[in-house]
Amino acid sequence: MFRRRLRLSAAAGAGLLVVACAAFLGVQPTVAAPGDDLTVDVSIDSFTPVAPKPGMPVVIKGRVTNTSSVTFDEPQALACIDRTRLSSSADIADVPAEQDVAMRDRDSCANLTDGTAFQPFEQPLAPKASAEFTLTVPWEQWRISDRTGAYVVGVVFRGQPPDSDRVTIGRSRTLMPVIGTDPLTRKVNTALVIPLRHRPTQLGGPRFTNDSLAQSLSPTGSLGRLLALGKQHTVTWLVDPAMLDEVRQMAKGYEIVGSGGRTTKGTGQATAAAWLKEFEASRIRGNQVVLLPYGDPDVAGLLDAGEPLKKLVAQARTTTERYNLAPAFTNGLWLEGGAAASRYLAAASGGFAGATDQDLNLVSSSSWSEDNRPALTNSPVYDVITPEGPNRTVRTVIADSELTSGGPDADSNDTPLQVRQRFAAETALIASEGKDKNPATVVALPPRGWDVEGQATAALAGSLTLPWITATDVAQAVASTPKPPTTKAPAAPKSNGGLTGPQLDGIKQLDEAITTMQNLLANPDDLLQVMPQALLRSTSTSWRGFPDEARDFAAVELGSVNLQLNKVHLVNNPVNGERREIKVNLAGSKGTFPLTITNSTQWSVRVAVVVTPANRTDLRIEPQQSRILAAGQKWTPRINASAEQNGLIRANAQVITSSGRPVGDSEELLIQASQYGSVGWVLVGAACALLFGTSFVRIYRRIRTERRNPSDPPTEATPDPLHPAPLDTTTGDELPEAAADPEHDRPEANAVPEPAAPDSSLKEGVGSKDG
Repeated sequence: MFRRRLRLSAAAGAGLLVVACAAFLGVQPTVAAPGDDLTVDVSIDSFTPVAPKPGMPVVIKGRVTNTSSVTFDEPQALACIDRTRLSSSADIADVPAEQDVAMRDRDSCANLTDGTAFQPFEQPLAPKASAEFTLTVPWEQWRISDRTGAYVVGVVFRGQPPDSDRVTIGRSRTLMPVIGTDPLTRKVNTALVIPLRHRPTQLGGPRFTNDSLAQSLSPTGSLGRLLALGKQHTVTWLVDPAMLDEVRQMAKGYEIVGSGGRTTKGTGQATAAAWLKEFEASRIRGNQVVLLPYGDPDVAGLLDAGEPLKKLVAQARTTTERYNLAPAFTNGLWLEGGAAASRYLAAASGGFAGATDQDLNLVSSSSWSEDNRPALTNSPVYDVITPEGPNRTVRTVIADSELTSGGPDADSNDTPLQVRQRFAAETALIASEGKDKNPATVVALPPRGWDVEGQATAALAGSLTLPWITATDVAQAVASTPKPPTTKAPAAPKSNGGLTGPQLDGIKQLDEAITTMQNLLANPDDLLQVMPQALLRSTSTSWRGFPDEARDFAAVELGSVNLQLNKVHLVNNPVNGERREIKVNLAGSKGTFPLTITNSTQWSVRVAVVVTPANRTDLRIEPQQSRILAAGQKWTPRINASAEQNGLIRANAQVITSSGRPVGDSEELLIQASQYGSVGWVLVGAACALLFGTSFVRIYRRIRTERRNPSDPPTEATPDPLHPAPLDTTTGDELPEAAADPEHDRPEANAVPEPAAPDSSLKEGVGSKDG
């Protein structure tokens, strides 16, 4: 249904400003014209026939709704027309919208008051009340030419507000193509491209964030209604393969992850299976399938961000090129607006693994300004000049954005009836413009974010049955132009991405974690496929309008990758549930200490460990060689370290990959260095020299004395503190009798010592009784 709501016009706003200024300045204000502050919705729900021929009456049905606060007496609906014949697409584009013109001054649709093309309502139209109308306009009341062309026609509402004259207070317009008495000169081959996309909801495996995809796949959902169009019409599907993967998983069974990690069983399993079955049947019937880069990434946003995000565009295209979908599909690219500039088109259309000349590049004509837009009346295929790329030109299919613009009113771009009438008018004029009978070829591609419910696209598909249209696909459109002309790429601002800064930051963090995970694995091919797929999903243009979901999706996926990375870590037993620093001792100028790395993942990893001081610069650590650590195993390398000074050294130990990327969190080390400094070693050396030097001098003197006096009896040795005399080991039983008697040792007070006996050594021979 087409709804046209008339709001307070700019002229009415200016009038209110004049009233306010007059009140402040004491000037008598000018009274605004009746009806400037009143609104009535007029909607056109039916227009038949779509393209009348001369002599045919036209029936217009719709509804008026009073959205103001007053009651209108004598209400009526009247048909109107602008009798200016529109003969080209440029003429249609020039129709004024009149959004900033007061209703009383709008003259682009004159009322048909002199005929029967009006309907009075039986009752006054009260606030919030609605009334239906049916207007039958005989051909002669239009008073227009019998030639092929298009005209702006519509319905206006007139009524009498309280204490005022009758006013025109509501209007709705549409385009009426007229097929003249002269036959159309040619057919128009029309390829309708229908995007099948949805924002990512799969978190990995059977876990999904919500059930919005299942709801969209149902027969009454947008994806269900769009897919049904392929049953009756020849269309070209433009599909995100990431969405196909999600639908396949849902068909196997899935669960919804709610708040707090609670899960509930998904209810859309049968719906997903039925949708997939119909999609396969549509392909078998011959509808072309064009697969977008995996995840349908924001090409301009990623390329503007530079590395490392820039590389994701090529990764997305390579992933699609290797996608398993039989029979064959076309690898495609879809750019519009500023994202169609040559720097983006050149970078995204080639340079990825598997790129071929058969790849399809789709660009909307709305990317060009009206003055520089390529002509599309004969063929939509051009070689777009791309001086920034390795290829100087890129083969491009330009979709005619005028075919899906709706209008002529600015707020009716995706209203099904208005889209149908605009499409019919545009193609009818193309069919009448040709000077020869060679068919024209056009491509119709709805813009991103357009027609969320799919109803306007259904109106386009229904228009493929118009007499002058032949339904085709994009492959045939490309084949019809073997030697396309060249054209310049559209101009664009410096930045053209759709993802926000926080979204790009989240993508960078996820990319960093996944790159580390792949670098950690001993065999990089062991990386779970869901990880790079989740990364590409996080770049999707489908996140536009869902910033919170985009942030949460990237955060959940980042947490999943970090969970695997944290399974490779240094062993550090917590104390009372808290992690403490690892304490080690370093004795001497050089020493070793152990650190243990554990691998709790399901894969073999290649790791090393690096230690960096935090508060000292004299700690030296020998580099460690990386080592492959099997799943579930531990490794305890010996860390060779040295320090020039003793004391406490704080350091950080970090597990790293073979290329030096940190894995997980680092562990704090407390290293106690106990060793002598250079001064200490000098003192120890001097003490040792003094000790051994003194001993050597004493020994040398004793030997020299003994050599000089070999016959002299030994004299009583001088006590030597370094060489004390041996202890007397005789027992009491071996002592002389006098010495054994304690009384013998007690000297008498007046005892006179006896003279000493002569030395027996002076006697001759051996003493005997005969002697």
